[in-house]
Amino acid sequence: MAPTVVAVIPARGGSKGVPAKNLAAVGGVPLVARAVRACRASRLVTDVVVSTDDAGIAAAARGAGAVVVRRPGDIAGDTATSEAAVLHAMDGYEAEHGTAVDAVLLVQCTSPFLTREDIDGVAAAVVEDGADSALTVAPFHGFVWRDAADDAGDAGVAATVGERSAGAAAPVPSTATVTSEGGYGVNHDKSFRPRRQDRPQDLLETGAAYAMDAAGFRANGHRFFGRTELVRTDPARVLEVDDPHDLARARALAPLLDAPDADALAGSASPHLPASPHLPAIDDIDAVVLDFDGTQTDDRVLIDADGRELVAVHRGDGLGVAALRKARLKLLILSTEQNPVVAARARKLRVPVLHGIDRKDLALKQWCEEQGVVPERVLYVGNDVNDLPCFDLVGWPVAVAGAHDVVRGAARAVTATPGGSGAIREIAAWLLGPSL
Repeated sequence: MAPTVVAVIPARGGSKGVPAKNLAAVGGVPLVARAVRACRASRLVTDVVVSTDDAGIAAAARGAGAVVVRRPGDIAGDTATSEAAVLHAMDGYEAEHGTAVDAVLLVQCTSPFLTREDIDGVAAAVVEDGADSALTVAPFHGFVWRDAADDAGDAGVAATVGERSAGAAAPVPSTATVTSEGGYGVNHDKSFRPRRQDRPQDLLETGAAYAMDAAGFRANGHRFFGRTELVRTDPARVLEVDDPHDLARARALAPLLDAPDADALAGSASPHLPASPHLPAIDDIDAVVLDFDGTQTDDRVLIDADGRELVAVHRGDGLGVAALRKARLKLLILSTEQNPVVAARARKLRVPVLHGIDRKDLALKQWCEEQGVVPERVLYVGNDVNDLPCFDLVGWPVAVAGAHDVVRGAARAVTATPGGSGAIREIAAWLLGPSL
């Protein structure tokens, strides 16, 4: 009988570094859903459980195929440990299913580029290779330093450094006496700088995935016990989203690291793989909001001798907008530029326009309130980084082909057509299908 292996993803609603972090989209998919999909793709995981106190995260997790366990408030605060959430989720799972868990995984949704190979690696280490615990690590070759002023106490400290490596040209001292001022080496003696190939290989804990024998985890209450197996992963994919800069980097990397695998190209033939995100349909949205420059144009501007600006638009986009208006969707053009061209195009399309807007997200939020539209049912089309705040506000952020990499990474869907070449017409076809 196959062992019961449960992956638990702790995903509380509170986050100070990045508000609503676990719902932030990377590559068009919320972080929590990315983690669920990686776990569901594993050959060894029996079930995926998301532990959360947040209704939005719960909905996203269920949509990605996870079981949701509502986390009580006493283990959902800033000081709550991931171990507490995992133990609570294990109890709930076993009570509901009437079966004992053999191995449990702790998977962090703040690691957006976690792969099913990572999940299988830590799970196999426990259920197939007999390890008590396992974690993902990545090779690390850097010299680590510490400022003595940051150490507790005023006395000097002794920093342990590596033993002499095989083939090293000279011995590495086992300790380095450090004064109370200045920096000192943590994994090296600053007086001796061996070549990388002469140093022991350091491994960095990625923070992405851990596996534990369930009985041992209950007995120890901690994720590391007994024999701990190190599962190496690709260092290029190691990124933890803790602040807005991390999120921006993840979104920029998503187009490079989210290349579809063979199963996805075959139409998700594997029973473990959930289907790819669907394109929006008319039933998914109540309103369409369009950026102008780079979305309805190719982002180029022609300026005549009198300083007047000219842009090129696509007639197919006009047809698409007319069809959306006929379908009684609410429409808006929202632009940062204060430009007669924007206003003229809006009049031609018979679409309301707000232009010369510094904070497009605030304007969009106010417009939604005035129109009685729920932001989660708004499709917003953009192409550049000033559209990202609006992407975070709406349920359907869409980037046009040729948009900035970060914008495409944050989008839920990306058109095949560039801005100014019929991208809006393409989106109208998504929504209206044959009726267009």
